Amino acid sequence: MSRSVARGVVALLLSCALLLTTAACGGDDGQSASGAATPSSTGTFEQQRLAKTRFVANAGLAAGATYQWIVKPYRAGKFKKGADGRTFALVKAGLAGAFTYNRLKAAVNNAKGDPLLSKAVAPLSAGIDSLKDLGTKLRKGEAGSADVGAFENIINSVKDAGKSAGAEVVDKVPSTSQLGG
Repeated sequence: MSRSVARGVVALLLSCALLLTTAACGGDDGQSASGAATPSSTGTFEQQRLAKTRFVANAGLAAGATYQWIVKPYRAGKFKKGADGRTFALVKAGLAGAFTYNRLKAAVNNAKGDPLLSKAVAPLSAGIDSLKDLGTKLRKGEAGSADVGAFENIINSVKDAGKSAGAEVVDKVPSTSQLGG
């Protein structure tokens, strides 16, 4: 590999790492993916309905990102050493991991606005917290089938919890710009 190509790859990886850390550290500032403020749990029907809607939107984005950029490439063998496009697939998976974690945390906060949904989602908080460092692990190429399975299991649990509370989650693949920041 020539020196200029190596420098370009290093610059790309450092840029992605910077984006990943800012996305992961950004947390949820009380806003959903649509930019609207998260309602407090005052008990009115309108706010509860909006909480479910926001939950479905955030959980759907997390599910779509997980499937599109983590599960699907893993099953296709894109993360194996020597695979074509491995580095790019790993960087996208790392960004998708951080994005998924961020949107799942936002979905849990949205669920607090609906009593039935908050009871269904509450047991999943520990599982969602366990995903925090998996984005970095994916980006570095250190993730295995158990790590990819963890993402898939948490997403399926959140979907099941939403369905049991009357808020069915449908996968929605985020755009690359949403994924990056």
